[in-house]
Amino acid sequence: MAKELAISTHGLTKQFDRHIAVNDVDLQVEAGTVYGLIGPNGAGKTSLIRMLAAAEEPTTGEIYINGDRLLRDDSNPTLKRRLGYLPDDYPLYDDLTVWDYLDYFGRLYCLRHKQRRQRLHEVLELVQLTNKRNSMISTLSRGMKQRLSLARTIIHEPILLLLDEPVSGLDPIARMQFREIIKTLQEAGMTILISSHVLSDLAELCTAVGIMELGYLVESASLDELYQRLGRQQIFLSALGKLDALQAELKKHPLVENCERLPEAGRVRIDFKGGQEDCARLLRSLVAAGIPLTEFHCTQEDLETIFLKLGHQQAS
Repeated sequence: MAKELAISTHGLTKQFDRHIAVNDVDLQVEAGTVYGLIGPNGAGKTSLIRMLAAAEEPTTGEIYINGDRLLRDDSNPTLKRRLGYLPDDYPLYDDLTVWDYLDYFGRLYCLRHKQRRQRLHEVLELVQLTNKRNSMISTLSRGMKQRLSLARTIIHEPILLLLDEPVSGLDPIARMQFREIIKTLQEAGMTILISSHVLSDLAELCTAVGIMELGYLVESASLDELYQRLGRQQIFLSALGKLDALQAELKKHPLVENCERLPEAGRVRIDFKGGQEDCARLLRSLVAAGIPLTEFHCTQEDLETIFLKLGHQQAS
């Protein structure tokens, strides 16, 4: 049974004068997933996200959010209230306290007093800023300010969260804290589209990714499919003596490529085309052949390597 689509676009295009920022994009994001948008500066990520957030009018094309047509006019105000959008440059009001800032936005979203107080407590706990509720925003660290911005973005309980470069400029600890919050939101059933240059963060967070180049969506797939199709798996093996016998056994295997002896004594590296079950079968066959293995370590190429490889394919 096909899952419901949280986002579906058809022929989505955005043109600024002679520059086409987003070119004929058909994007589909399943409900409840974390979808990562990857691409260099100028690829069209921000323009695409702004159109999904109804902050930018498409030149041509259609956008559907949970099956409903998204327009920038007043035809569907309820749908727009279900969106949460965090741009990469949203200003904070340094002369307000954390509580007053969130309370202000709660009022903008017409949350009633009792409901608003409860919701403020919930989002402050989620973003780990409860102990900063009475602090001036000017005193917060960059990571705290970004978590506060996220709290403001979700205060009205959106069904779709659009995050444009939310971890840009954050240190590793702040990025880790932000990732944990995103995971919690996904576990609560929210659909999240997130763009980032930090591909290791996306690899840890996302269930699917889209890759943009020069306004085109050149790839859109689940992470598992992308790893399987484009990611090369390597296996490191060590054995007590019998290295020639180990290499001979490996070269017999149809899924083994590029068997390379490493400088460390008794160690080889192979490229392997199979999946986890194939790895297990290879290990069993080597043990059955009497190879005294001391190491059998599988690694997978990371998302950054796949992205660079895909870029080279597009260029050629």
